[in-house]
This record gives sequence, structure tokens and C-alpha cells, in this order.
Amino acid sequence: MRAIWKGHIRFSLVTIPILVYNAVDTEQTINFHLLHKEDHGPVGYDKKCRKCSKVLSAEEIVKGYKYEPERYVIVEKQDIEKINLKSTKIIEIEGFIDASEVSPSLYESTYFAGPDGPVAVKAYSLLAAALKETGKVGIGKVVLHDREDVVMIAPRDNAVVLYKLRSPKEIRSVSDIPQLEAKATDKEGLKLARSLVDSMSTTMDKIDLSDRYHDALRAIIDAKVAGREIVTVEEEEKPVVDIMTALKQSIEQAKKKPLKKTTGKKKVVDLEQAKARLRGVV
Repeated sequence: MRAIWKGHIRFSLVTIPILVYNAVDTEQTINFHLLHKEDHGPVGYDKKCRKCSKVLSAEEIVKGYKYEPERYVIVEKQDIEKINLKSTKIIEIEGFIDASEVSPSLYESTYFAGPDGPVAVKAYSLLAAALKETGKVGIGKVVLHDREDVVMIAPRDNAVVLYKLRSPKEIRSVSDIPQLEAKATDKEGLKLARSLVDSMSTTMDKIDLSDRYHDALRAIIDAKVAGREIVTVEEEEKPVVDIMTALKQSIEQAKKKPLKKTTGKKKVVDLEQAKARLRGVV
């Protein structure tokens, strides 16, 4: 397993260094490559064949599956149309299960579903109400983008929501995480940790979930357009301290006053520095 990100988890005064790994085994997914229909050369983002350098039209591009290095099998539109599955037009519910049985790691995409015309409203509303009252979700299959996906049908308010799920075979086992060794939990540490979690408990609507990276990137774009100086906020990095000390200090801090977000020091930087920082993040 190779880490894709290195950083920290931080809550209050507790800082935990972590490595992040991709939970999805991408080798389980069938990926197509865009190829020049005439010479099977790979097609770049500029729609140009990398083999003959010709700029291609949509009709000159085909899909190919790489089964060996530099060797592809061509999959035409008519080949796809031969796959005659009911799930290309129908979501057949195979059964209803408790929502708690679906691991969060399986969630991939969310879609809203609505009734198609007045005649469908009654049945649609009954399904939403039944799911809401029983606490169950429906599991079925549908073909959306060149593959048959498992979907979960769940209620939200008075509506029905579809969650595209990954196959359990695509998810790696957490036991594959390096350095994840079984270790007896320290009772005093667990008590302190639970106390801190309780003191920081809140509700989702009170947590700021805005995309700060998007906002910062938009500010840089706007500043570049307007020819202004760029103002960035740089968070102060806190040192990693002993977990027990951090827990105790965090609890004491929580008792004295409500937790506040860490504020950064403002400083003015030139455009090249800002661009360099963004490249580092990306």
C-alpha cells in the first residue's frame, strides 16, 4: 500500500500524524482508452493522435481496452449495445436491508430521484414513506456509465435518493494499512479522549464545511484578473505533543471557554509565491 497524502488529524490541542491511502483497488475497474480509429494511436486531451499527430473528430475516435502494454482490443458502440441487461432501463430492487449494513466506504455518488409524471406520485410517495418508517433501504442494480452499478435507494425527507455503491471487492481491507498493530487501549487515555469528544460534540449544521481551498483559489484568480496584490491566510502549524498531555490540556481549555477556530496570520505575497503554494497543494 502506497500513501497518497501525508499530514495530520487535529482536534483542539491533539495532533496525530497520519498517512492517507486509497481505499479503492483501481485494478478492479475496467478503464477504456481513447484511440484513433485508423491507426489505434492513443488520443491526447487536445484530441490529437499521439501516433500520427492528426487532430481527430469525434467520429475518428474509438474506445480501446488495454490488455497488454501497447496492445488494445477495440470496443465499438454496437458491442456495448449487445449487452442486454434489464438494469439498463430498470432499477430492480433485490431486497431491503438496514442502512447500518452498508459501510460508508462503499458510497461513491449520490443522485436524486423524482416521480415521472402525476401518475407516479402516489407510488413514489408510498415508497419514500415506507423506507422512512421502517428504517430500511433498497438494494438494486442499474447501468449508468458503461458498467452495472449497485445502488442503494434511501429516503430523504419526502424524497427518494439513489446512492451508487462500490462493489465490496473494490475496497481494500483495513488490515492492509501499514503499522496498524493491535494494541491494548489505555483506560485513562480512553476516558480523557471520550471526555474531549463529548465536550466538542455538536450538530452538522453548526460545522463550517465550506471549501476553503476553492475560496482561496477564486480569490487568487480574481486578484490576477484585477491586477491586485494577493492576500493569503497561512495557518500556524502546531507541534505534535504527547497524546495524554494534549488531551488533558484540551479538556481544561474546553472547560474555560468555547472552542474557537485557529486563526492565521495575514501576509501579502506576490503572485508567483501564491502560484507556487497552490502547486504544492495540488
